[in-house]
Amino acid sequence: MSKALVKTDFNFPGQKAVYHGKVRDVYNINDEYLVMVVSDRISAFDVILPEGIPYKGQVLNQIAEKFLDATADIVPNWKISCPDPMVTIGHHCETYKVEMVIRGYLTGHAWREYRDGKRTLCGIELPEGMIENQKLAEPIITPTTKAAEGHDEDISKEEIIAQGLVSKEEYEKLEDYTRQLFQRGTEIAAKMGLILVDTKYEFGKKDGKIYLIDEIHTPDSSRYFYAQGYAERLAKGEAQKQLSKEFVRQWLIENGFQGKEGQKVPVMTEEYVDQVSERYIELYESITGVKFERADLDNLNSRIEKNVTDFILNKLNK
Repeated sequence: MSKALVKTDFNFPGQKAVYHGKVRDVYNINDEYLVMVVSDRISAFDVILPEGIPYKGQVLNQIAEKFLDATADIVPNWKISCPDPMVTIGHHCETYKVEMVIRGYLTGHAWREYRDGKRTLCGIELPEGMIENQKLAEPIITPTTKAAEGHDEDISKEEIIAQGLVSKEEYEKLEDYTRQLFQRGTEIAAKMGLILVDTKYEFGKKDGKIYLIDEIHTPDSSRYFYAQGYAERLAKGEAQKQLSKEFVRQWLIENGFQGKEGQKVPVMTEEYVDQVSERYIELYESITGVKFERADLDNLNSRIEKNVTDFILNKLNK
């Protein structure tokens, strides 16, 4: 198989703890900074797939970096620096226990729920007679709980406030930020011939201030359609040409896997892994308009360790 970063086990200066997520490994430095290493692991249906995808971590990290910079005027974000193509270092924030999902179109999870007869999603009523991939009258916010393990669950605004997960005042701020961020992302995507279909944002709090944290507008957290041909495909009932992780989910579904008990992940051949890698690079170039520069895949762990350590020591010595 191709070279990919699927595991990290660093010990950085000032390190207090490490969290290994589905894709990201997050290192706590003195409860002041977080070092987020974006691995090449890929997950779907809340399962980490057996093969890493070369360049995926670099793609995700560098797209997020660009969009964090492009939206910093809307809401402060956690990013301080990206000292390595696969790493972001930022402020250590207390994370809100909800993810803010916003949808402009009826697709993916929302469509599957609608197709199965549900007309209420996270407390929001949906009209009868809609079809897959149809544009909603206006974007809807469909938050989920932020599960430490397993599946995130849909939840309504009213339930979030009633359960004390977020105060009413702060939740309404998160909603406002979410709508503004989605609008900005939609405008940027449109300039590149893309439609930002849906996405999710995560927020945290530090010193009483709300920060946008984690990734933003990447193919792992967002779905994009190509604008050209969207209306024609919709009218014919055809699948949309899209740039997102949905193509991996569809491949898994077609091969009998949806993360359910007793199901086995299909074999990921080297050819398929390379196809997924190229799709991630395609999205990077499509959404940024910049040619992707492939970082050296030799000695990934050593390179990251040096770049991050140099940055931390420089910070700690100031």
